[in-house]
Amino acid sequence: MATLKDVKIGQTVRVKKLTGDGAVKRRIMDMGITKGVEIYVRKVAPLGDPVEITVRGYELSLRKADAEMIEVES
Repeated sequence: MATLKDVKIGQTVRVKKLTGDGAVKRRIMDMGITKGVEIYVRKVAPLGDPVEITVRGYELSLRKADAEMIEVES
């Protein structure tokens, strides 16, 4: 099971499943990250936090803890 945290810079992946509880999951979904959407990983900060992604045509920064809750597939 790969999560968004494991994806390398420059890769595009598809969201398979969101884990986590209510409020956090809802916040991730409100950002446009839903099942089946494609995510392109633009940058990862030197210490791994945050991860910069492009989703639905806009740029977004996610904490590593949030990225761990997003299961992805190539």
